[in-house]
Amino acid sequence: MLTRLQFSLSVILLLACGFLYQLSLKSSFLFFHLLPYKSQQGMGALLGHGRCIVFLETSERTEPSPLVSCAVESAAKTYPEQPVLLLMKGLNNSTQLFPNSTSPAFSLLSAIDNVFLFPLDMKSLFEDTPLFSWYTRINSNKERNWLHVSSDASRLAIIWKYGGVYMDTDVISIRPIPEENFLAAQDSQFSSNGVFGFLPHHPFLWECMENFVENYNPGIWGHQGPNLMTRILRVWCKLRDFQEVSDLKCLNLSFLHPQRFYPISFRAWRRYYEVWDTEPSFNNSYALHLWNYMNKEGRVVVRGSNTLVENLYRKHCPRTYRDLIQGPEGLVTGEQGPGNK
Repeated sequence: MLTRLQFSLSVILLLACGFLYQLSLKSSFLFFHLLPYKSQQGMGALLGHGRCIVFLETSERTEPSPLVSCAVESAAKTYPEQPVLLLMKGLNNSTQLFPNSTSPAFSLLSAIDNVFLFPLDMKSLFEDTPLFSWYTRINSNKERNWLHVSSDASRLAIIWKYGGVYMDTDVISIRPIPEENFLAAQDSQFSSNGVFGFLPHHPFLWECMENFVENYNPGIWGHQGPNLMTRILRVWCKLRDFQEVSDLKCLNLSFLHPQRFYPISFRAWRRYYEVWDTEPSFNNSYALHLWNYMNKEGRVVVRGSNTLVENLYRKHCPRTYRDLIQGPEGLVTGEQGPGNK
């Protein structure tokens, strides 16, 4: 009888310990999740795993657009076991957004378990990289394309330091990327910088940062971005045209076919906002770049329009579609920004 009682008490004690442990984990996670922007150490701990998906906002905006929300949500949905970070320059340690934020996009994103929002501190980010000397002597007020140039620099530094995958905020994820070290071809023999991924301290990115500083020319559009990636790639690899839908391998990196992220080219970007007789399957794609920088006309996602982009939102970012996309009487527009190239 005594033995049975001792066994029962042991079981109860184990269950109680397990419950308290789970409760403590949940409490710690919620605290970390709701208040991450107060802790650069918290950001470093997440990034230190080298498996993060990273988005950047280098303007002062603190209200994510529906397109940004969709990009982040779709990444979180595609990579449920990996942290998804949105770093925003407009956030700072005195910014009070949680839990009393009136921003529907912040409320939406904060409810996703593996999404984290942090301030973007460029000076700290560029320390211990070739970009630090450039950043400390540049006068950003005199730079015509500063939002885009600073975004180009920030994405290089953060992936070099911590590893992971960088994505523009107009990239909708649809299936996991199987590569660790990769660049995305925008066209044959031409690399984009809208999506790329590397392990920490990869020498390719170090060379990119060195070239960024040595050949700095912000007056030429893309010179510090896709043109830079292409310049260094041509040093590393003997490029050739793609054959069918197959990727190119060079040393320890992959150059992924344009179909992987750019099945609709920038010349045809309006096709995303049209109704298709038969919608493409995108079976060869990992994500879709929506070319928001081209969208000078301000085309929007409209509920009930049956356009390709509406159907992409419904499938890949359903929370964003449910909460942020309105019908014709109250259109919600996307916002053009440095992460929406």
